[in-house]
This record gives sequence, C-alpha cells and structure tokens, in this order.
Amino acid sequence: MPLTGICLALAASAAAPVFVPTSQFTVAWTHSIEKVRWEEDYAVLPGPPVALRALSARVRGSAAGMEPPDDAQLRGGWYHYRPTTPLPEALRLTRSEFTPDFTLCVHGSCRPMGHWLPSDGGITLLSACTQPHADGTPG
Repeated sequence: MPLTGICLALAASAAAPVFVPTSQFTVAWTHSIEKVRWEEDYAVLPGPPVALRALSARVRGSAAGMEPPDDAQLRGGWYHYRPTTPLPEALRLTRSEFTPDFTLCVHGSCRPMGHWLPSDGGITLLSACTQPHADGTPG
C-alpha cells in the first residue's frame, strides 16, 4: 500500500511536488494586516483516492473583515470552529515576501513552509497525495 501524505507544489512551476508523509497536519499563518494568528487542522484520508479532510480551525481573536463564523466558540482567547469546506481538493496558499511564511506542523514539529518548499512569492498548492515512485511518477 502506498504511503500517503501531502504534496507541496508551486502553482506557477512545472517542478515535481515535494512529498511530506503524514496522516494529519496543521497549517497556520498570521493575517498580514491585523496580525491575528489562524490555524487549521487537516487529516489525509487514505482513499482511494486520497483526500484532505478539514477537521477544525481556530483564530486568535477577531478583527475587521475577519470575523469568526457565527457558530465559533471562544475558548482561551481562540475562536474554535469547523471549516465550511470539509473536503477541499487542495489548499491554495498565497505566500508573499511581505508577510511571514505559513507554518506547517507535522508529527508535532512546526516549521515554516519554506523548510520543505521555498516560496516563489506566488501560490503554493497543498494537496493530499501518495508517495511518488523513485522516477517521480505519482504513487
């Protein structure tokens, strides 16, 4: 059975995606204007086909234009809620040189996304995938 995880790819590049083996992860970022931290938790469903499942999300506070959903619950300074798109095909993460990079937490270790894939200042696609074969073809 192929190993499942996530693939990180630059949307504007034909380069092979970077494979990160995991069954669960958190992606986090700080809002560029309001400086408010957001975190989203996901699982990788083994499939077939493999898929992302949004598990939970939280935002540290509230600010203009970024209010938490009506059903969010405030606990310990964080608004906790369930994302409205439970099975996203891929996450489109806009990475800019003017803001801190996204943080990716895998197996209890959190690192800037650039640890796995340097930014080109554009969009990084994060999707569920299986480990590619040695020749780079999908698993």
